[in-house]
Amino acid sequence: MKYESVIGLEVHVELKTKTKIFCGCSTEFGAQPNTHVCPVCLGLPGSMPVLNKEVLHYAVKAGLALHCDILPFSKFDRKNYYYPDLPKNFQTSQYDLPICLNGYIDIEVGGKTRRVHLTRIHMEEDAGKLVHSGASIDTSDTTFVDYNRTGVPLLEIVSEPDLRSGEEARAYLEKLRSIMQYLGVSDCRMEEGSMRCDANISVRPVGSDKLGTKTEIKNINSFSGVQKGIEYEAVRQAQILDEGGTIQQATRGWEEAKGITVLQRVKEGDADYRYFPEPDLIPIEVSKEYIEKVRAELPEMPDARRQRFQDELGLPEYDANLLTLEKQTADYFEDVVKEGIDAKTASNWMLGEFAKKLNEEGVTADQAPVRPAALAGLLKLIAKGTISGKIAKKVLPEMWSSGKSADDVVKEQGLVQITDTGAIEEIVKSVIAANPQSVADYKAGKKKAIGFLVGQVMKQTKGRANPGVVNQLLTKNLE
Repeated sequence: MKYESVIGLEVHVELKTKTKIFCGCSTEFGAQPNTHVCPVCLGLPGSMPVLNKEVLHYAVKAGLALHCDILPFSKFDRKNYYYPDLPKNFQTSQYDLPICLNGYIDIEVGGKTRRVHLTRIHMEEDAGKLVHSGASIDTSDTTFVDYNRTGVPLLEIVSEPDLRSGEEARAYLEKLRSIMQYLGVSDCRMEEGSMRCDANISVRPVGSDKLGTKTEIKNINSFSGVQKGIEYEAVRQAQILDEGGTIQQATRGWEEAKGITVLQRVKEGDADYRYFPEPDLIPIEVSKEYIEKVRAELPEMPDARRQRFQDELGLPEYDANLLTLEKQTADYFEDVVKEGIDAKTASNWMLGEFAKKLNEEGVTADQAPVRPAALAGLLKLIAKGTISGKIAKKVLPEMWSSGKSADDVVKEQGLVQITDTGAIEEIVKSVIAANPQSVADYKAGKKKAIGFLVGQVMKQTKGRANPGVVNQLLTKNLE
């Protein structure tokens, strides 16, 4: 490979506070445009901001979870730029004295662990949202501005350029989302914009330690978009260099439908923002006692929970990884196990049929209509032999849509498993008599022929015969 990618990510995480960062307006998502606004977040003359203390709390909590240094003295600054979604014509952010410095996140890709170092975490306010009448600003006759999001609190988490591929960038984002969700500071729903990513990417010859000219891909709103955008941009830059061209430092947008990045504007530098200290907000002083108090609140983190699932519950690393990626899934799984269900059995269903239903409905585990005790009830019926695993896969969707228990669905639909060997044997004999070719194949050494016969018995019993008993009786009668 001629070139290697050098990638750093700037991730904006929307904090899960009830009110905005400097005023009492609601942060609720999905309200009518311009209904969650006031003189402070609209930047009207004479209005004065006051820091929401929960924002500071969440920032310190996130910093500690990400192994950062918490600065005892930090301040807010004005970042000046002009855009329709910024009513004050400046954004209140942090510049030279952010709340957190340094830190790291460990990721694993392809069986290898990489430590991604963090530059900083700072607090800031969000801007509003432009609503175009068309698919994009170029194809729109009108553009409206919704200021509901203006002043919603954000943490900007900035990494060092330690990532080397789109796959690593995706793993980093998934790990970061997981940590933020475990902390309870953000729901990190990329589809709602509560987690957004800007990717800085450059390429350089393999073996070089000199950084190339970077471009920034703005506001990518999906993990796959981040990975694809980085991969496309790396190829684009490499082609330019191969042709003897130079990379222009610029901001580019990711067009998901076309799978390309497009030029938005030539990149500005920090000097263009004319930062200066925010005169309407006093500096922030954080004591050691406060930091230790917040540290004591930290919950079990994803890595620790994954290891516990392996050590205490005996789960394979693969299962433990997937189950702990989202806090809601891990919580649900543990609640199922607490109902007396074997951990591996619960895992198989959580990562199989249950995950399939979540994906179909587009919901997370905590939003599923089938609660942990109800899923445990279904798994207990399988364990008791009341129903087969195959029947259970039909029962789960009915529980999901009707809200009924597994017991009720099984009784109402007459799905109780047939375990009476006498009744099954009669059907086995009739199937053997009706399929002489399969019997001949089996006796000729084609042992797979028994699978067809099992299928015929299950078909006649509408899936209710105990598969183990069916196999046993077929083998006995054939031999």
